[in-house]
Amino acid sequence: MSEEKTKKAKKEAAKAAKEKEAPAAKAPKASRPKEKVIARLSTTYRQEVIPALMKRFQYRNVMQVPRLEKIAINMGVGQATQDQKLVEVAAKDLEAIVGQKVVITRAKKSISNFKLREKMPIGCRVTLRRAHMYEFLDRFISVTVPRIRDFRGLSDTSFDGRGNYTVGIKEHTIFPEIDVDKIARIFGMDITFVTTARTDEEAYELLKAFGMPFVKRQEVLETPKV
Repeated sequence: MSEEKTKKAKKEAAKAAKEKEAPAAKAPKASRPKEKVIARLSTTYRQEVIPALMKRFQYRNVMQVPRLEKIAINMGVGQATQDQKLVEVAAKDLEAIVGQKVVITRAKKSISNFKLREKMPIGCRVTLRRAHMYEFLDRFISVTVPRIRDFRGLSDTSFDGRGNYTVGIKEHTIFPEIDVDKIARIFGMDITFVTTARTDEEAYELLKAFGMPFVKRQEVLETPKV
């Protein structure tokens, strides 16, 4: 009995010595909450654009103020019928511009005169909403538009009658995300700003309040009666 007790005592002593030698387990680091960065134009819309439009059109409710809903970008590649790899190049460049995955557009039907087959890739498109939308609009107005060659202002006649505005870009190299030395070919694109405005005049004032550089109008706009 005495031998068993001594063996148990030795085991317990050895176990206690190992526990002392073992380093203390580190407490898990508390993860810091990620700071949510709000887009600059989103803040501008709430603080400046809404009060200005309510005063301009005499809205009674804040919900009547038009807002930017989404930005749709479409890039067509006409020469894709001869070289389908151009679509992949265009999609890669568009992803670099918007920072979002793009969708490949395909032909809906075959047209023999254009050497076009059904479901053949002929371009790419992407839709931006919420924070990505405001960030792209900020870069477009502040950085991209001033890089357009012989720029004299965006046309104010490209509204569709339902409060949506479309602008055509001939060269995608005006975007700072594109390295001119590494591009294979220059592509054009159409950018559509979709708003909730009921009229073109409201959409014009909304985009102008964001800082869209339109050409100077010669005729005076009439305020619609609410």
